[in-house]
Amino acid sequence: MKIGLFSPYDFDSHGGVNDHVSHLNEQFRRKGIDSRIIAPSSRSESDIDDDFIPMGRPVPVPSGGSIARVSLSVWIRPKIWRLMEREKFDVIHLHEPFASAVTLSALTFNFGDIPIKVGTYHTFKGSHLYKFISSRVLRKYSNFLHGQIAVSEPARAFISAHIPGDYKVIPNGIDVKKFSEASPFPRFSDGKTNILFLGRLEKRKGLKYLLAAYSDLKWEFPNTRLIVVGGGNLDAESMRILGERSPGDVILAGAVSEFDKCRYFASADIFCAPATGQESFGIVLLEAMASRTAIVASDIVGFSQVVHDGREALMFESRNVQSLKESLVRLVNDKALRSRLGNSGRIRVEQYRWENIAAQLIDYYRILQTADSSKGLANVL
Repeated sequence: MKIGLFSPYDFDSHGGVNDHVSHLNEQFRRKGIDSRIIAPSSRSESDIDDDFIPMGRPVPVPSGGSIARVSLSVWIRPKIWRLMEREKFDVIHLHEPFASAVTLSALTFNFGDIPIKVGTYHTFKGSHLYKFISSRVLRKYSNFLHGQIAVSEPARAFISAHIPGDYKVIPNGIDVKKFSEASPFPRFSDGKTNILFLGRLEKRKGLKYLLAAYSDLKWEFPNTRLIVVGGGNLDAESMRILGERSPGDVILAGAVSEFDKCRYFASADIFCAPATGQESFGIVLLEAMASRTAIVASDIVGFSQVVHDGREALMFESRNVQSLKESLVRLVNDKALRSRLGNSGRIRVEQYRWENIAAQLIDYYRILQTADSSKGLANVL
């Protein structure tokens, strides 16, 4: 089996979809499957890996409170089609098939030996794309797909409202070993209770609510520390909270490497995810679970699909500073509860290992291949 994994996003930028594609490619190759990644790239040709095929130059486009770097070139289609004829993929897996010219061009390839086409949808209410394109057009192009996947039930519900169809839910995965074996930073092992926030500094990530809750918490529990990890700039409200309330022991680490990210999780006693919405699946929750770290998370739909309140996490009312503070107080006060939540998360995260996710996808590809072969035989008869 030869598989083409298509991402719409600049593969030189880290992000959930690109990480997903990279891990799948690694797992497929470990299983002896010939796999290639096709995506836009801002890298120079000399930096390109053998299993990566760059396709188009990305441009920044606002998307769901964030900036997506995608290729919008209308001239990319002939190049994509020549690639398809040359590579002769058995399966092409298009992540967010309508998000860029790269994935859309592959979707519409319709000559010679047509590969099995699979689309995966990661979005949950975050993209404006589905508001601007009519459902009739989306349904027309989705008919090119042999199979459709959503990474979570919220993602399935969202995309089904725009493109009705039969969706299989196959979640994101996690490299459990990488997180479970990480070593903490010695400078944070000083007896203080470390609360970690990790994510891009965007409004929808809800950092301002955590800063407000921590400012209250710090007065009652001075032996606490808040570590903020993630690229971007603090919004005006977050700056105001820090300036006016000066809670102390707030570490703004900025963007960090993947290696150091694992170490920050290993250094944390509590991981807090105060996102306000537009999360189809809580990857950061899986990372905390793999690190055996107790979790405090907002009760948004995307998170409630990953953790259960009182079992792997304490969940609080989204955007409610008092509710968030109360959850933090419970964990700061109760080391045994932190340990119990962390251990429960470590058990649950096993099902999300990338090798398990890749195996589910290979089974799905084969089901689609069998169905397509049967359809072809039926048409001949």
